[in-house]
Amino acid sequence: MKREHFSSRLGFILITAACSIGLGNIWRFPYVTGKYGGASFVIFYLFFLVILGLPIVVMEFAVGRASQRSTALSFNILEPKGTKWHWFKYVTIIGNYLLMMFYTVISGWLLYYFGEMVKGRFQGLTSSEVANVFSGLLGNPTAMIVCSFVITFVSFGICTIGLQKGVERVTKIMMSLLFCLLIVLAVRSVLLPNAEIGLRYYLYPDFGTIQKIGVPECIFAAMGQAFFTLSIGIGTLSVFGSRIDKSHSLTSNALYMGVLDTVVALLAGLIIFPACFSFGVEPDSGPNLLFITLPNIFNAMSNGRLWGSLFFLFMVFAAITTVIAVIENIVTYGMDLTGCSRKKSASVNLVLLLLLSLPCVFGFNIWKSFEPLGRGTSILDLEDFILSNNLLPLGSLVFLLFCTRRYGWGWDNFHKETAIGKGLPYPGFARKYISFILPVIVLIIFISGYFSLLK
Repeated sequence: MKREHFSSRLGFILITAACSIGLGNIWRFPYVTGKYGGASFVIFYLFFLVILGLPIVVMEFAVGRASQRSTALSFNILEPKGTKWHWFKYVTIIGNYLLMMFYTVISGWLLYYFGEMVKGRFQGLTSSEVANVFSGLLGNPTAMIVCSFVITFVSFGICTIGLQKGVERVTKIMMSLLFCLLIVLAVRSVLLPNAEIGLRYYLYPDFGTIQKIGVPECIFAAMGQAFFTLSIGIGTLSVFGSRIDKSHSLTSNALYMGVLDTVVALLAGLIIFPACFSFGVEPDSGPNLLFITLPNIFNAMSNGRLWGSLFFLFMVFAAITTVIAVIENIVTYGMDLTGCSRKKSASVNLVLLLLLSLPCVFGFNIWKSFEPLGRGTSILDLEDFILSNNLLPLGSLVFLLFCTRRYGWGWDNFHKETAIGKGLPYPGFARKYISFILPVIVLIIFISGYFSLLK
């Protein structure tokens, strides 16, 4: 079966950006930026994005393009005879399934809130009543199942149509609408009364804050954000690398992807911080920001129902583009491993993912007594911990070793693949850094994830 490729470079860049643009950009990046010194943190973040995240992005692209297969088969094709690198494919497959087990549920929350905001559910509610809406949703497994199932069905439906006519076409439209909504919401937010206080908190280089917290802690926070924002390590990007031609350099494509991811994160901060400070609300991080803090702000804002509806529509687009991208990976895994048709792979995986999402749903209600990581934690926290603190860093380490070691694919083969096409070449002088220093940094990030549990 001839492998389907993207019809344009733009489609490739947007769908790979969609993989990385997600909830972390909206509910974590602005908060972390403000906490660690505003613009000064952003400088650290951008630096580490380039030297830490993007090299691994290029490696995932290269493994996919060179093999013309997903990680289900790419290591089988590229590895030296007699080696066992292909065993890693099971980690990448599990990682993509694990991500969808909780990401479709959270996407369902966003869809629910969009509907409630359109209906005017939050108008006239007190702060505690707004909080009760979220707790009520978590306690209602039926509503959560219906919303997550809608997201899953729609995403699989788009993937079933095909890469160019379905995934690429829909992603182009959604990503374009996403950026339009971002700009409109950011402009509205910065025009609010006292918005300049929030902008100063967010964008002013506060080196005093860095000194107070500690330079090492700030640097490590920037390092962690740069690493995790790109969702590298589970072969998500390799799949799309296998569907791009060799006309442009992989380094240039990776840079474009990183720029889009960063722009979304920065614009999200321009929405959140001016609004929070305008209405005297302490900026939060995590689900509380999206489902409690921001609805309270929209409730107090003039035409808040409209702006709240637009915001959650933007969030639905951000979430569903990620879901579509990852589901395309999962469908491709099935096709590569079994040789079955796209429709058959999509049908089987649809049923499988619908079932696999149920533990996350039940973890907030029927099974809420199960607290796997300590008091107050849920099955979602466990799934996220396994993925974010284990599979992503360890998977990134595997890509690093595979692309730089002679007992793997090797630096020469990797560098030769990156040299193909117009655009920025992959710097050959970075070989020692990529081969020896970067793996140590990734290991430190992995170990720190376990230290965070002890805090």
